[in-house]
Formats: sequence, C-alpha cells, structure tokens
Amino acid sequence: MDSSQNIRQRPRETDDGTTTDTTTMNRSHSVRTRRDKRMAMAKRGVRSLAIAVAVPLSLTMANIYVFGSSNAAYGAVSRPFWFPPLWVLHMTCMATTFLMSLSAWLVWAEGGFHKKPTAFTLYLAQLGLSLAWYPIAFWIGASWLGLVACLAMFGALVGCSRQFKEVNPIAGDLVKPGLAWAAFLAIVNLKLVSV
Repeated sequence: MDSSQNIRQRPRETDDGTTTDTTTMNRSHSVRTRRDKRMAMAKRGVRSLAIAVAVPLSLTMANIYVFGSSNAAYGAVSRPFWFPPLWVLHMTCMATTFLMSLSAWLVWAEGGFHKKPTAFTLYLAQLGLSLAWYPIAFWIGASWLGLVACLAMFGALVGCSRQFKEVNPIAGDLVKPGLAWAAFLAIVNLKLVSV
C-alpha cells in the first residue's frame, strides 16, 4: 500500500486551545462559502426579476393612466357584444406585459440576449409598440394607425416567440397569450376602422 494515501493533515490549534482537523474545517468552510454564494446569486436573481417586471409594468400602468383613461374613441363606437369593457382591456394589457417581462427575464437569465441579440430588439420593439398603441388608439383616435401598430406588434411577438423558444421553451410559451391578445386587439382596431 502506498504510504501517501495514509497521510493526514496535522491538527491545528484554535484560539481557545482546542485542536481541530484542518480538512474538516476546510470542508465545512467550503460548504458554507458555496451556500453563501448560492444565496447571493438567488438574491441577485430575485432583484433582477423584480426590476425586469416592474419597469415595463410601470410604463404600461402610466401609459394606461395618461392615455387610456379617456374612452372617447372607444366609448363612442357602437360596440358589438364581444368588445371588452375598457377596464378589461387595461387589465389584459397589464397581464400580457407581465408575461412578456417574465419571459424576457427568463431569456436574459440564461444569457439568451447575448447569444441572440435579435431577441432583445424584438422584445423592445414589442414593448414600444404596445406602449404606442394606447396613445394612437385612445388619445389620437387614429384607428388605421392603431391597426398598423397592432399588426407590427403581432409580428414582433411572433419573432419573440421563436427567438425565446430557442433559448428557453417556457419563455417561448409565455409569449403565446400576448400573441392572442395582439390578434384580438387587431380585430378590435379593424372594427374601429370600419365604423
């Protein structure tokens, strides 16, 4: 048997006069260090998730408050039964913004925006078009331009769905409610155009 396998590290004296085995101390210290690193990473992850969701959601809520609170263009139309009330429109826009923010964060957390910079561009385009739709449709009352914005938003969401799915399949699936909502908004805008 090789004598190097039987070698143990020499015990070390601590400040209180007791001796401890340095291998045991090193192991417990490395476990504690790994645990501390994981906790720090988790805290950073939660913080980045909060920022990634809060910023677009705040922008959407401010947009709704400033431009969507007046229903001049929306309320003046004789609406069919399938037109949602204004408050449902606002809540669904906030829900889709939340889902899109969450999916974008999932892609960012896996490094997808560095691997696929087009995904980030498409996400920003979708967010910008979503924010632009409220002033166009409700404040200006330009239904044709609102329809174009909805169709462009739908295209950006299709691109997001494809790019996000390549990085994280769950993120790609979280885009699908936004796709359905953009298609529905395009139909509502089409109805507003035809009136």
